[in-house]
Amino acid sequence: MRIDGTDQISASRKHLVFAYYVTGHGFGHATRVVDVARHLILAGHDVHLVTGAPDFVFTSEIQSPRLFIRKVLLDCGAVQADALTVDRLASLKKYSETAVLPRASILATEVEWLNNIKADLVISDVVPVACRAAADAGVRSVCVTNFSWDFIYAEYVMAAGNNHRSIVWQIAEDYSNCEFLIRLPGYCPMPAFRDVIDVPLVVRRLHKSRKEIRKELGIGDDVKLVILNFGGQPAGWKLKEEYLPSGWLCLVCGASDSQDLPPNFMKLAKDAYTPDIIAASDCMLGKIGYGTVSEALAYKLPFVFVRRDYFNEEPFLRNMLEFYQGGVEMIRRDLLTGHWEPYLERAISLKPCYEGGINGGEVAAHILQETAVGKNYASEKFSGARRLRDAIVLGYQLQRVPGRDISIPEWYISAESEFGLSNGSSPTSQMSESNSMENLCTEDFEILHGDVHGLSDTMNFLKSLAGLDAVSDSEKNTEKRQIRERRAAAGLFNWEEEIFVTRAPGRLDVMGGIADYSGSLVLQMPIREACHVAVQRNHPSKHRLWKHALARQNTKGQGPTPVLQIVSYGSELSNRAPTFDMDLSDFLEGGKPISYQEAHKYFAQDPSQKWAAYIAGTILVLMTELGVRFEDSISMLVSSAVPEGKGVSSSASVEVASMSAIAAAHGLSISPRDIALLCQKVENHIVGAPCGVMDQMTSACGEANKLLAMVCQPAEVLGLVEIPSHIRFWGIDSGIRHSVGGADYGSVRIGAFMGRKMIKSLASDKSKSVPSSNGTNSDDLEDYSVELLEAEASLDYLCNLSPHRYEALYAEMLPESITGEKFLEKYADHSDPVTVIDPKRTYAVTAASRHPIYENFRVKAFKALLTSESSDDQLTALGELLYQCHFSYSACALGSDGTDRLVQLVQEIQHSKLSRSEDGTLYGAKITGGGSGGTICVIGRDCLRSSQQIIEIQQRYKAATGYMPYIIDGSSLGAGQFGYLKIRSRHSSPKSSK
Repeated sequence: MRIDGTDQISASRKHLVFAYYVTGHGFGHATRVVDVARHLILAGHDVHLVTGAPDFVFTSEIQSPRLFIRKVLLDCGAVQADALTVDRLASLKKYSETAVLPRASILATEVEWLNNIKADLVISDVVPVACRAAADAGVRSVCVTNFSWDFIYAEYVMAAGNNHRSIVWQIAEDYSNCEFLIRLPGYCPMPAFRDVIDVPLVVRRLHKSRKEIRKELGIGDDVKLVILNFGGQPAGWKLKEEYLPSGWLCLVCGASDSQDLPPNFMKLAKDAYTPDIIAASDCMLGKIGYGTVSEALAYKLPFVFVRRDYFNEEPFLRNMLEFYQGGVEMIRRDLLTGHWEPYLERAISLKPCYEGGINGGEVAAHILQETAVGKNYASEKFSGARRLRDAIVLGYQLQRVPGRDISIPEWYISAESEFGLSNGSSPTSQMSESNSMENLCTEDFEILHGDVHGLSDTMNFLKSLAGLDAVSDSEKNTEKRQIRERRAAAGLFNWEEEIFVTRAPGRLDVMGGIADYSGSLVLQMPIREACHVAVQRNHPSKHRLWKHALARQNTKGQGPTPVLQIVSYGSELSNRAPTFDMDLSDFLEGGKPISYQEAHKYFAQDPSQKWAAYIAGTILVLMTELGVRFEDSISMLVSSAVPEGKGVSSSASVEVASMSAIAAAHGLSISPRDIALLCQKVENHIVGAPCGVMDQMTSACGEANKLLAMVCQPAEVLGLVEIPSHIRFWGIDSGIRHSVGGADYGSVRIGAFMGRKMIKSLASDKSKSVPSSNGTNSDDLEDYSVELLEAEASLDYLCNLSPHRYEALYAEMLPESITGEKFLEKYADHSDPVTVIDPKRTYAVTAASRHPIYENFRVKAFKALLTSESSDDQLTALGELLYQCHFSYSACALGSDGTDRLVQLVQEIQHSKLSRSEDGTLYGAKITGGGSGGTICVIGRDCLRSSQQIIEIQQRYKAATGYMPYIIDGSSLGAGQFGYLKIRSRHSSPKSSK
């Protein structure tokens, strides 16, 4: 049911006493409580507030002897590391300390207090234990909120471990004692409540006009005014004059008394009445919460917002804000670096269109008053269906990919209409149906199989795909290369047929790196950036050929034959052609697949199209390894956001996405592990890059916010290691192009395999020199030594040799370097199938061999430390392991000036006086992947200060080198977990050929 704003609060039939519990999370809850409490007091009732918020929040709006404030904190909400970052584990620990451990005494105290004040009704916003205390005291209770803590804590439990799961169930059980929920707009699923009444926005009223406020502040009408409202600014954040465009003034909420502000920034008093300030401003810059969003909508103020990490209320409020055209999202990096102007200019061009009620406080007060005198608002007619629906969504939330936005599934919206629970005017239901990008995608395509998983990059890819049949798209673009890409892609697909879409991320090498080819344990993180591939297969007679491909077939006079056509977006960023096509018969000789060596030569013919080997090579590998026959033509569109040449596996993501898409389109069931191994063959043998398998395995098998732990012998996945909530990894690009096909990487790999061959030979000689006991006076230790030597004589992987054995027996016996010719004379071969020794070249052996042996030990230590107790010592040790790895790379001659400079900048920040005087934030860094440039990996605390320091490194690097580094930040699911989408266009409009 829904209560509109038509009923007014009349004089009470008797004097009532309300106990109003306010959560300890932020001021937003307290400010909306003010308006409800004010209307209850106006009706002649007493209101006892139980809160930890400052008195002025309430007394600035309510001056009445009927208002009583009791300073008690019965929950803690979400503990914030800073203004934009929630500490999930700390939140659960704090809630346990505040509400779980002292639960018995809390209940006893609250029951006694409720009886003493003779409470007629308990109101909770949204303190769980208040509902249980009310039940124990025999008092009815009602909650007023847009979210509940069981929903907010659900993801925290997934991150922290099952040992905290009981907190969520206890909270839900407490809420179930509540009679019904007064639900505010922008709500989350809340299955614990028996019934629901929707009310309009609850906002504080205005005291003064825009003109009056500006006059009081001495601000003219011609000045553009932005209110900075982060509920307490990030520590150490220094505001600068150049952050604001000319003619703008910023009013700062929550600034400390000691903070110096530039002349175009002005401090607001701590007790300033925010609604009046909002109404006098031109836009607001801040973080999303119910208070800021509701007041921005109510007073039609454009809101420039920055997302918070791990606060699950935010996506619902954000969607509501954007639905009413009142929101502009600013990325955090631009907030911290002062790139504000485009966002502010965009904001003032908006025309927020919220026209709904803003008298939710009055409506809620009326409901509460009537409930207190005995009226029963609860209805059991639909509550079971609604609670089941919300419970399903909560389950969806519990299982969702950590760190991903919460998107209400389409069936959730449909359920409201099906159960008759919405009259169509609910802002949340309207917003979710109209503003969900996922719904926009399904308007363009019928999704026959799969799920977009709420990934914005996938939704954008589908939107881009849908726009290909619009000729105007290509005509509007003035860049010739982009025009060619769009035109070629527009003529690529038959829009009446099914298209298969896959996604595979790049990876950040946290630990392991080049030791993968020596059998090391590696720890890899799939990054946010990913490659998407769309594939369609058609009978050759129905395939839409590009004109030159059609002319080629006509010249051969053979009629329609299977053709592969590829369009690769982003060619304008590198020296390569945007399209590639070939007859699939080119992969056959005598009816059998050509060799990988022949394929390598085929793709090397044209350097501008050599990139196609990563994509088309997957077809040849499937033909060769699995015997797949391709009798249909294939069209492929490749769009990758993984930066190329930066050591984050752009090639692996393209290979994995391509092979996954081709497999899906042809009905092949191949496990993610096998996909990775097959893709490694593409890169090793067809592309000709001697990489290990960790890149492909991470792209195929990884999961968001977890490290893939794998022993590369050849590809044994040990499992996924959760990244602790207090730890974060970043990648910073040096700008020095990295390539595993480069000579440095290959020579180090050859040196490591030479070292293994030498160690095996030395172990064999030593085992033969140990005297045998011949069955008499057997010495166990001597036998064990022989067994070890025999095992080392047949060493399959260098990493199976422990560091102490290496130092004791072999370190001093390996040559520092050796020529290829001398090595081949003595050992014949180095037993590496993907590299070839150059007899004229000198190879370093000692450093190349030592690195993987010690790296394997470091990775094992790193993995163990990740699961240890959170402490500064833990982070320091983890950082030290990264530093050791970095300098071991350098010893192998795989360093670079750029990566060394970045690591040095991390060290300087880590050991600065400021970092030593406060809790450290950055703890270590290392070069990644194949080395010789590319990206470094940085470890630090997951907090805003760390992000600021990463940006500081970025700026200092630019100042020193002139190059602005690309920052890798965030994680996403691997190709296996994504699966594939099978889609069909809802409206076909075929285009002419290219």
